This record gives sequence, structure tokens and C-alpha cells, in this order.
Amino acid sequence: MKLWGKIRKDDHTVSDEVVAVHAKHAYEVGDWTEPMTELCRKLNLSRPVILKKHVRDLEQFSRAVFSPADFMEPVDFDRFEVELF
Repeated sequence: MKLWGKIRKDDHTVSDEVVAVHAKHAYEVGDWTEPMTELCRKLNLSRPVILKKHVRDLEQFSRAVFSPADFMEPVDFDRFEVELF
């Protein structure tokens, strides 16, 4: 399975990256810290706060959206979208 992260601003993709996740299904991951940290490192981005809502969205819909409020540092984009495929 792979994790695709997209930085979106004004409804345009500014940057995107893909990282491998060593699991076949989202519910098998358990801790999303490592794959999210690797994805954010590739995007030169601080890792957002991962809430239960984000984990639930990844498990149920294979997609989660992070807003600028989910980051501890100020960011210059509208949203950070993460999808599993």
C-alpha cells in the first residue's frame, strides 16, 4: 500500500509525494507517525497533529484532509490531503 500526500492551495496541487506503507490495509498500520513523518519530510513540511478523526478517515475512506490548524507551525497552503492506494 502507498500513501500519497498533496499540498493544495487555491484548489491547485502545489506539491505531492508518495511513500510506501508496509501494510496491506489501513487498519493494520496501528501507528501512522512513521509513514506521515516520512511523507512530510519528503514534502519539506512539519508533521501535522494526527487525530482519531484522521485515522478513522484513512481506515474508512482511504483519505484524510488536514487543515492549517492541524499543524503546530504556520503553513502557506489551504489543506494537506493524504490518500491510500
